[in-house]
Amino acid sequence: MSDTQLPALPVTFRPTRTRVVLLTVGALMFAVITAVALMLEKLGPGERASFVFVAALFYGVLALLSRPKVVADDTGVTVVNLTRTRRLTWPEILRVNLREGDPWVFLDLSDGTSLPALGIQPGIGKQQAIRDARTLRALAETRGTGTETA
Repeated sequence: MSDTQLPALPVTFRPTRTRVVLLTVGALMFAVITAVALMLEKLGPGERASFVFVAALFYGVLALLSRPKVVADDTGVTVVNLTRTRRLTWPEILRVNLREGDPWVFLDLSDGTSLPALGIQPGIGKQQAIRDARTLRALAETRGTGTETA
């Protein structure tokens, strides 16, 4: 990918289809469980509240699963995974990998470790994930000390 094809920064990569599915299912399940709790006549106030609480908890878990993203800007990359966020400078990223069968992108770092970047995952948007991984790889090669690898 040449410099002319690189996106303007900042750019955010996230599994959009997966996010839409998770948040939609969560909202629908919350509405259904809450409606059932309100329609069941034999339930007391505490039981109804527990139904709504479980529905909210379920929605919260799905919202957490929809959180991952990767944000690239002029100074580096912010990787937001399920419960942690990590900020990396461009030179820290040696390689961006998305191999056949990988559940998401892995970043090989200058400290010898590998960081999963759940914001780019093939799941139900494989072609988008491949494009995003190639774009992030090109950005890392252009801005950091990255090397070319598939």
